[in-house]
Amino acid sequence: MNNTKLTFVIVLPALLIGTLTNNVMAADGKWEKNHPRRDQVNDRLENQNKRINHEVKEGEMTKKEARDLHKQDRQIREEEKDMASQDKGHITKQEQKTLNQQENAVSKEIGR
Repeated sequence: MNNTKLTFVIVLPALLIGTLTNNVMAADGKWEKNHPRRDQVNDRLENQNKRINHEVKEGEMTKKEARDLHKQDRQIREEEKDMASQDKGHITKQEQKTLNQQENAVSKEIGR
């Protein structure tokens, strides 16, 4: 394969991946602006997921305990999506508060 074709085969996919990454990041910024309550709730769920995985990695939590906590977080996420589906993709302050209270209960189980 000559150098021109080799460069094309290597550079084109990298450019496409870069473009897709930028589009996703731009969409994420719009998401945060248009859905700040949902973004906050989902950011917490993502953080809790990382904390749970870290606890397992460090041997401070069993895989079964982690599985149970992940299940609770998935239920919270499903509830958040259900709430949003009833209000054109948004959740109310009260719904956010309710979801955060549920997340607080799971958070207390992490790191015990």
